[in-house]
Amino acid sequence: MTVVINKDNFEEVSKSGVVLIDFWAEWCGPCQQMLPILDQFSEQMGDKMTVGKVNVDENPELAGQFRVMSIPTIVVLKDGEMVDQMVGVQTAEKLSEACSKHL
Repeated sequence: MTVVINKDNFEEVSKSGVVLIDFWAEWCGPCQQMLPILDQFSEQMGDKMTVGKVNVDENPELAGQFRVMSIPTIVVLKDGEMVDQMVGVQTAEKLSEACSKHL
């Protein structure tokens, strides 16, 4: 299941383990393409890691913190530290590659 991340729960969600965050917006076409891929990836990973998404319109400070310039931007965190970042629509395989080396 994909977790909705915002400024109120970001610290709690990201502080330990591997977390993949999709920075997206409702009006963004490529972001909409990314949603089913993200859901599929989240199911695939199960309890091994957290998969979440941040709406950049509702959380501009989080987008700024990770220097998100275009969306979708995918960020991978390990114990709260950014270890990878990808811009644009990604495949589930690409997401898996980016995360598995940190699990």
